This record gives sequence, C-alpha cells and structure tokens, in this order.
Amino acid sequence: MQKKRIIYWVTIVLLSLVIVVCGVMIAQKLITDARDKADYDELLSTMPSVERPPIPTGTEDSSTDPGTTPSETVPGDTTTPSESPILFEYQMLYEMNNDMVGFIQVPGTSIKYPVVQSKYQANFYLRKNFYKQGASCGTIYVREACDVNEPSDNVTIYGHKMRNGTMFADLHLYKDKDFWEDNRYIYFDTLTEYHTYEIFAVFQTTANTTDSFNYHLFDDAKDAEDYDEFVAKCKELSYYDTGITPEYGDKLITLSTCDKTIDEGRLVVVARRVM
Repeated sequence: MQKKRIIYWVTIVLLSLVIVVCGVMIAQKLITDARDKADYDELLSTMPSVERPPIPTGTEDSSTDPGTTPSETVPGDTTTPSESPILFEYQMLYEMNNDMVGFIQVPGTSIKYPVVQSKYQANFYLRKNFYKQGASCGTIYVREACDVNEPSDNVTIYGHKMRNGTMFADLHLYKDKDFWEDNRYIYFDTLTEYHTYEIFAVFQTTANTTDSFNYHLFDDAKDAEDYDEFVAKCKELSYYDTGITPEYGDKLITLSTCDKTIDEGRLVVVARRVM
C-alpha cells in the first residue's frame, strides 16, 4: 500500500513538472513572437508611405510596360548594384541592411515587409530578423539563386507561417477563390522600381520528397517550352482556375510558406508581373 502511494505521488509530481515546463515554453514562445512582431512594427513605422500607381482593373495584357512611377528618388551616390537611384521610401531600410532587395505588400492581408537576400549562404534569414539577429519569425527572403533586378523569369520568396498571423501566414487565405477574386494583386518592389503582380495559381505541395513539385528550383527558363511547363504545372495543381495563363517573357514571383496540413507541406502562391 505504501509503495503504491509513493508511486502515485511521484507520478503527480512528474506530471506537474511537465505541465509547468510546457507552460513556461509556451509563454516564452508567445513572448518571443510578440517581441518579433513589435520589432517589425517599429521597423515599418520608420518608413515613409509609398505613393504607388493604381492597381490595374481586370486582367492586364502581359505585354504591359512594367515601368516605374517613383514618388521620389534619392540623389547623390546612393545606388543599388544596378546603379539606379534607390526609391525614397526604401532608402532608410536599405541603409539598415544592405541585403535588402525589395519590399512586398499584399493588399487585403497583413503582409507588408522588407525582403532580403543572401546570395552566398542559403536560408541565412530563415531564423534571423532584418537586423540579422536570431528570431524564430525570420525575415521574408529571396532564394539565393534568383536575380531580383534583372529579373529572373521566376523569383522565389520564402516566409514563415507564424501562429500570430505575421510573415506569410495570410497566404493561406488564398485557398479560398472568393478571397483571391477580391485580392488578386501583389506589390513587390525592387529598391529602384515599383511593380504589381497578379496571382494566377495557388497550390499545395511537399518539400524534400521525390514526389514533390520543385517549384523553387525554377529561376530562368531554358526556352519557351520549359517556361510553359512550369506555368502548366502550377495551374494543374492550383486549388481553382483563375483563367490567367502567363506567356513566355512574363516575369513571375513565387511566394512559399509552410502548410502543416500535410507532411512537409508547402503552400505556394504564384503571380505574374502586370506593371
């Protein structure tokens, strides 16, 4: 009887310790996520508002000139690698981190972040914030092989799906076609040009398996056939038909985030440049 009682109380104590430890870990995670969100909110508060061209009405012809309409550029010798003046709105952020290559905003969502790229270390920003400090939320970043300024035929952009709704969490809203119909455009600016993209496919796939669609490895098409195959696969996997089919020569962006509804899942949103 005494032995059973000892076992009972030892079990109670161990379970209590497990509950306490789990509670502490959850609290630490919530505090860290809140701190990371506050850091980005403070970062964005230093940025001037962006005066951009109006969103296109309807589906635009893919031959539309993607020119720019900068509200102001910074004079002097402040330049990007392309030797073009940096847009006024992004000057301060670029001075904070020269790895910044652009800025992404998705109307209708909370997605509004600077975008960085480390060309020499893959996934460098996976667990680092804009200041290159350790952070679970990471930073929105471009795959190292892509060229944002040229640009590549397709630029892959990664972001975490955070439980507090930050980073690329709101991409999951695009599983619903009704949401896409009201929010089909993405702003993805380089440091020197404003650009607007139109979403044409939203799909789920897996990562690190032989059966997955390696969308992230598509940067520059070998030829028109290679390009068309990529577009066709995106549309084949898409949750719904958008009625939009990019043509060879259209520039694309691919937004990628986690989707834990399947093993090693990824949610992918692909868009073509219209401005």
